[in-house]
Amino acid sequence: MCLNNCYIKQKNHIIVFNKKEELKNHLSTLSKNNTIGFIPTMGSLHEGHLSLINRSNSDCDISICSIFINPTQFNDKADYLNYPKDTKNDLNLLKQVECDIIYMPEITDIYTKNQTIKKYNLSGLDLFLEGKYRPDHFNGMVSVVEKLFQIIEPDYAYFGEKDLQQLYIIKELVKDKNINTTIIGCPTIRERNGLAKSSRNKLLSKDDLGYCSIIYQQLILCKESFEDTPFTELKKNIEEKLTKEDRIKIEYLEFVDIKTFKPQQKFNIKTKYALCIAVNISGVRLIDNIIL
Repeated sequence: MCLNNCYIKQKNHIIVFNKKEELKNHLSTLSKNNTIGFIPTMGSLHEGHLSLINRSNSDCDISICSIFINPTQFNDKADYLNYPKDTKNDLNLLKQVECDIIYMPEITDIYTKNQTIKKYNLSGLDLFLEGKYRPDHFNGMVSVVEKLFQIIEPDYAYFGEKDLQQLYIIKELVKDKNINTTIIGCPTIRERNGLAKSSRNKLLSKDDLGYCSIIYQQLILCKESFEDTPFTELKKNIEEKLTKEDRIKIEYLEFVDIKTFKPQQKFNIKTKYALCIAVNISGVRLIDNIIL
């Protein structure tokens, strides 16, 4: 953090920008000694997002949060249209955690008319899991993150480990494009029953929300035994447990090498693993993982 001409936070005061040029002009007036932390979101904020802003506040002089539901990372139009929105509550929460600046652009401020999304070299990290089941999702996500980095030029950017594959892909983007931003991964924040915090949790019924505790329970059991039990056996056990009531549909369930996100079939002491899962429950898609 800077020692001279530091940005002075004002309690419950937040500046909102809808135009990138206005935001860039404002940032140009601030001291170059200030460090900027950035948290990109799609809104409908929860404790997971707020934990990222709190981390930024502790690391940086200025914290900036963007709220933009990015259409190019949705391969399902209905999912895009149904994505939860609660701007008034988002602004109140951001004031409470003393975020300094919010960038809430319209689509036209991010993308030009008829703009095509370029293909990125993501070193194969996008070929599995989310990349396999959501075609072009990562190209769309990386496209908007790169644009946001160009606008804000943050020193640090914060991403939750719940979206573990996304976190590693953003690190690859920064490396490949020589972007001068340090990417910080932060622990997954969970509901009381262990379900990973997600904006989509708001779409679940109270009954389904409670039932979803079984997902984290199974991830924990795997963490305790993955070195001694064949991956195929562990996967079979989880699948049987999760689908017992026929309300959860498993999209993928994979042990992956955390460096490549390529699915693995057996344990190797030299490999760092994560167990990643995506399910649908009552039409709501949820993802989670545990680093093993």
